[in-house]
Amino acid sequence: MNVFHSVISVKTVQTKHLDKSHWNMTKLPLLGKTLNELKTIAVELGMPAFTGKQLADWIYKKRITSIDEMSNISLQNRNLLNEKYEVGRSIPVESQVSVDGTIKYLFRTHKNQFIESVYIPEEDRATLCVSSQVGCKMNCLFCMTGKQGFSSQLTPTEIINQYYSIPESEKLTNIVFMGMGEPMDNLDNLLTSLEIMTSDYGMGWSPKRVTVSTIGILPKMISFLEKSTCHLAVSMHTPFADERLKLMPVQKAYPIESVIEELKKHDFSKQRRVSFEYIMFNGLNDTMRHAIAVVKLLKDIPCRVNLIRYHKIPEIDLDSSDEARMVSFRDYLTNNGVMTTIRKSRGEDIFAACGMLSSLKHS
Repeated sequence: MNVFHSVISVKTVQTKHLDKSHWNMTKLPLLGKTLNELKTIAVELGMPAFTGKQLADWIYKKRITSIDEMSNISLQNRNLLNEKYEVGRSIPVESQVSVDGTIKYLFRTHKNQFIESVYIPEEDRATLCVSSQVGCKMNCLFCMTGKQGFSSQLTPTEIINQYYSIPESEKLTNIVFMGMGEPMDNLDNLLTSLEIMTSDYGMGWSPKRVTVSTIGILPKMISFLEKSTCHLAVSMHTPFADERLKLMPVQKAYPIESVIEELKKHDFSKQRRVSFEYIMFNGLNDTMRHAIAVVKLLKDIPCRVNLIRYHKIPEIDLDSSDEARMVSFRDYLTNNGVMTTIRKSRGEDIFAACGMLSSLKHS
């Protein structure tokens, strides 16, 4: 049970302790390897290069958990693989179920640290919110992950494992990189993971089903836009520089105005989508002055704004805007050409809602 339950009124939460095992530190994981990497492994072990494609098929399509299950690879070659490698799947060590059906999973990393992922079921979709780092360097005022601080980058194995190792894996329709960490701060491992998710040899997902969030680390965001076609979500939270700097230290290095100017150079009128995340704080960023400025700032960008209720975290003197203010804000933006929605809050009672993920208590 979360140590900060005193912050909100919490109903009984179902917690399951699923597994206490560690990663196998003596063998290298195959999960999280690209097709080219799997071919290289096969050749280095004296196998034909096409064995790499067979490995990818078993791992990503057939979802096996053991090399011994790879029946179209000879016993001799399976033994060779087993000497140094394993599939590399690792199930969650704990899960918590919200009253609204949201499930938060706790995973152990190779470095014996912990991350959280969130499964969000809806009528017509099932989304997994994945983490990209243990903690985060960005220290946004309103985010518990930022308060945890940064510990390490997640490997492609640890990112992809979040998808493959939850019981609901085959029900998933969407993935959002909105869990712990700043995805662009782990760009190389992010891009490898996205390749596996969207390639025919891997998960075979359409890029339209994957959204990557960022607070706007410009050089890496540009690289992401050039090397991936997945959707992008940018954390704005206020259109005014002085206010944003108080909320998000990144504003000093990469002002939101500069981020938006860069986005105007890219085409979001077809398959790819850009959205802006806007957590609404009572009396801070929810006035008509802010709404007018958001419309002005986003002029000429085909986009969507997602308004998000602030979820209270310990020791931070901020409150959420009320429903009426959020509706008024939404209506003004939509009526002035900026498609805007109010995102439904999910999993707050288990600290799984936006800005509430933290594995600090497990460290």
